[in-house]
Amino acid sequence: MRIGKQDAPYTAICTSDEDSITVRGRDLVGEIIGKMDFTSYFWFLVTGQEPNEDQVFFANAILCSLAEHGLVPSVVAARMTYAAAPEALQGAVAAGLLGCGSVVLGSAEVAGQFYGECVADMRENGGTAEDAAKRGIARLRAEKKPIPGFGHPQHANGDPRANLLLKLAREHGVGGPHVAMLYAIRDALPGAIGRSLPINVNGPIPAILLDLGWPVTALKGIGLLCRTASLIGHLTEEAERSIGFIMSGAAAAAIDYDGPKSQ
Repeated sequence: MRIGKQDAPYTAICTSDEDSITVRGRDLVGEIIGKMDFTSYFWFLVTGQEPNEDQVFFANAILCSLAEHGLVPSVVAARMTYAAAPEALQGAVAAGLLGCGSVVLGSAEVAGQFYGECVADMRENGGTAEDAAKRGIARLRAEKKPIPGFGHPQHANGDPRANLLLKLAREHGVGGPHVAMLYAIRDALPGAIGRSLPINVNGPIPAILLDLGWPVTALKGIGLLCRTASLIGHLTEEAERSIGFIMSGAAAAAIDYDGPKSQ
């Protein structure tokens, strides 16, 4: 039975033979190992292009900014899974990554798609970035969706990670239509929703990366990669100082049952 497209049986990522391994046209042993840092290799694997200085700098900064933020849902899920199944580190890491969605950890992808739509709208329909931002906000409001990249439950006065990334972008002269659109959305919010909202870390991450040439389809991969590093750190601690069952017990104690009583 034919399922999906089956007329393009090719890959441009990797091939190997008896004597060599070729990755994106480069010899793994002769040109990559010991000569390319992992962030550059990650960029190269995804895009097929060796990154320039700005691309490496901001990829590193962004990976560091998003990797760790305490006992967030992905970490809790991973640590509780590892406490219950200490023989399956890979299962605990997977448990932590499976919740990467539009609310937590995968928000940068949603934000990047929205900023890209607003930039495309500006190019197609003319006007300023602020005009396109207002139209984009109106679309989201009509669909009762939040404005991605704005607001934070803890950093209500401004996400320090976002502030630093944007400061670095200004200092390095990095910023194009997506960073400009991020600022236009910020400036349009008071008139559109009646109040301002701080930019959170999921605003500058996609805006900067898209302006640097990162593909929108790989935005979620940034969160997955850096959170994997964080999860391995948490799970190493979990093996030495377990809190998985403590969190499980605390959850049970914090939630009251309101279902029917047994007869």
